[in-house]
Amino acid sequence: MAIRGSVETSLAELAVRVRRRTEGHSGRFLLGIAGPPGAGKSTLARGVRDELNLAAGAGIAEVVPMDGFHLTVEQLREAGILDRKGEPDTFDAAGYTRLLRTVRDAAVGETVAWPAYDREIHDPVPGGVIVDRQRIIITEGNYLLLDEDGWSGVFPLLDEAWYLDVPRPVIEQRLLRRHIRGGRTPDAARNKIARSDMRNAALVEGTRMRADVVLRKAGRGYRID
Repeated sequence: MAIRGSVETSLAELAVRVRRRTEGHSGRFLLGIAGPPGAGKSTLARGVRDELNLAAGAGIAEVVPMDGFHLTVEQLREAGILDRKGEPDTFDAAGYTRLLRTVRDAAVGETVAWPAYDREIHDPVPGGVIVDRQRIIITEGNYLLLDEDGWSGVFPLLDEAWYLDVPRPVIEQRLLRRHIRGGRTPDAARNKIARSDMRNAALVEGTRMRADVVLRKAGRGYRID
């Protein structure tokens, strides 16, 4: 396996790290992947899940995203905060924490329905993910390591926490493309990034030191800082 400070660590090697961490672990193992918006957390989480399942020859891992706990567009509009969507208080943090604890405590084989997020309708979808036989659960989102605003209960539930670090210019370009694909004009997208997204990124960057592992994208893999 690649070691700390190496040029590149593959997804397969990261999956090996997770499997080794689960040895002797009773019940479900929860891995949290945090990082700023646009960092690539979803891609990393799915990649590690797929490598774990491939190596095991079975579905031993699943991803349960934080994005499933966005407040709905209707709720945000009624509260007058639709333009701040994505900030910490625009999520149901308490609901996320409760269901994450349920997934952690439920016996392997017991079914738990988890909401997903649909980027076409820009709203959560109930029961988009089903957890049952999987014993490794990967959850990813911006605020997993945040120790305020109702999020402080998440970190203690994680058996390991990773932080995906990405330079701000890269984040800005990714978010610009995402917002335009989502229907915003280029000017509206830039305004959203400047007024909200990068402020969120700065908040999340302050949680970096709580992670067990800090990763940076490197080629086709990742570098462990």
